[in-house]
Amino acid sequence: MDGRTQALTYVREHREAFLAKLAEFLRIPSISTLEEHARDVEEAAHWVADYLRSLGMEDVQVYPTEGHPVVYGAYTAAGEGAATILVYGHYDVQPADPKELWTSPPFEATVRGDYLYARGATDMKGQIMAALAAVEAAVHSGGLPVNIKFLIEGEEETGSASLPGFIRHHKDMLSADVSLNPDAGMLAPDLPTITYALRGLAYFEIRVYGPKQDLHSGVFGGVVHNPAQALAELIAGMHDARGRVTLPGFYDKVRPLDEEERAELARLPQDERFYLEHTGVPKLWGEPEYTPVERATARPTLEVNGLLSGFTGRGSKTVIPRQAMAKISMRLVPDQTPEEVHRQLLRYLETHAPETIRWEVEAMTGALPAMVDRNSPWVQAMAQGLHAAWGTRPLFKREGGTIPVVAFLKELLNMDSVLTGFALPDDNMHAPNERLHLPTWYKGMEALVHFLYNLSE
Repeated sequence: MDGRTQALTYVREHREAFLAKLAEFLRIPSISTLEEHARDVEEAAHWVADYLRSLGMEDVQVYPTEGHPVVYGAYTAAGEGAATILVYGHYDVQPADPKELWTSPPFEATVRGDYLYARGATDMKGQIMAALAAVEAAVHSGGLPVNIKFLIEGEEETGSASLPGFIRHHKDMLSADVSLNPDAGMLAPDLPTITYALRGLAYFEIRVYGPKQDLHSGVFGGVVHNPAQALAELIAGMHDARGRVTLPGFYDKVRPLDEEERAELARLPQDERFYLEHTGVPKLWGEPEYTPVERATARPTLEVNGLLSGFTGRGSKTVIPRQAMAKISMRLVPDQTPEEVHRQLLRYLETHAPETIRWEVEAMTGALPAMVDRNSPWVQAMAQGLHAAWGTRPLFKREGGTIPVVAFLKELLNMDSVLTGFALPDDNMHAPNERLHLPTWYKGMEALVHFLYNLSE
């Protein structure tokens, strides 16, 4: 029996043991955003480190950062000529609120039918466990066929603030041929999926100022330009009637979609009906020359995330507010950058803002878009692994959101990421009753075993 077959047998025979280990992991309320859970976050980091040591990983360390710890471990027994894989994950989770909506306690893993319920079950402790299970199976089946490193952080749910600095200061330690990131997901239990592109992010706060203080709208209305109105007018002008962003030069560097990619995206079960059912809106909106899935994943966007001005309490208060504020996010695609769209936003405001107000823009956060070659040996090794586990060709999709570590690894280490995962759209990530579909999870372990051995060949 060869190593691959032995490893597949191992994961099948040890499913209950892996489930028990995951339940143990899930009991730790490693909520990174709440200070009162700092010790729990630390405990989760050491739990991961202990597991890595039990697998024979070398140089396992829990590295302190300005925020929460980073866990590292390595295994080089496959030799210098073998591929080296950097496995990324995060052990932190979102708060469980509102807790009263949970059917079972959020940090007591509970199996009901085909699902395991707990905070972090799918995002992403379950995904980390799937990778650890595949590695453990290979270790116990003649040894790993590739060299492997682990980078498991504790700040993903709060923006990974410490991660770029950690990567920058440990470049040699983290060097690898490719990163395996199982923090993506599938579109359905029978649709294994690889995410090959992520949109980037640029987030801004626009503040518009008018009078030195709130004014009586009866006394000064018609004389003073209301900052809330001025801001609303500026925001309304940021799109044209066809849904295109009007910032100067916004589309100049947008990489176009070719026919092959559009055909691949058309395979996805994300048609107009999909978006209508998932959003509840009466009709979709956006660039009419693109399909809904293309608009949501492969085209750049500008969205208003929040507006604040004047009196917003119960009852009435007749004022012209002193100022107005809007939070604006832009999702970016290759080859846009946060710095460029920042300059475009400033040029738009310089051109269109009236002389009756003052304004300022604060750039709050940003992340580069990411894209990997669907035909690279790394992606194809995963595609073959998913095909072997599910018996069907995987889908390739773009993701409309952002996974910052993918951009960090590309920018700082020139390392591509293979993005997959076994979370499903209805797993209630970040919501009450988060769950993990166990049959999908078990197949995912087998797919990752295949991935490891495919790379060795």
